[in-house]
Amino acid sequence: MNRCTRIAMAALTISAASILVACGGSGGSEGGAGIVGADEGGSASVSPSSGGGLKRPVINLPESFQVSFEGWTNSDPKLQRILDDGKEELRAEYAAIVQGDPASGAVEFYNSGASLKSARKWIRGFVDEDHTLVGRGRVFNPQVHISNEGFGVLFYCVDESHGRTKDRKTGKEAGTPKGTSPRLQYRTRLDKTEQGVWKTTTAETERGACR
Repeated sequence: MNRCTRIAMAALTISAASILVACGGSGGSEGGAGIVGADEGGSASVSPSSGGGLKRPVINLPESFQVSFEGWTNSDPKLQRILDDGKEELRAEYAAIVQGDPASGAVEFYNSGASLKSARKWIRGFVDEDHTLVGRGRVFNPQVHISNEGFGVLFYCVDESHGRTKDRKTGKEAGTPKGTSPRLQYRTRLDKTEQGVWKTTTAETERGACR
């Protein structure tokens, strides 16, 4: 499926290279709390009301477009919370595209600042073209870390090879163009709110960065 690249690199306070070093570059995390379940095909479920009793939005994706999250678990509860909120942030964007709703409250719940602005723009691109998403996506190889400054860093890969855009009027579908890698790496920063939500504040994607 065609995707707009979301870039807010100027807002990141540390370089991508230093994030990779901090994460160990292979799915590990500082302090020895590594990503567990990396070879498992399932995904961790997220309660809409988890995290200090705060009610989180319920995000539903239709049967026509499903996303699987592989290895999305961590033995450290703090890092797991970042993974959970990072996961729902991406699902919220997908749901907003399918629903044709660039003003989605769920997207705003999990994003702020530069990331919210770029997310709205990305979703609006689909809405203006009258496109939706069909097929399935695979999200894998999460790398999560809490910086010395206290913000979260989350890298992950998205495989779009089985996902497509669909014109709502004509029904015409289009996948990733030939010669273009269907895999992207997302690099995000998350800041924790007073309510305990890890909101994505900056994000960039690089196509072809994941194997």
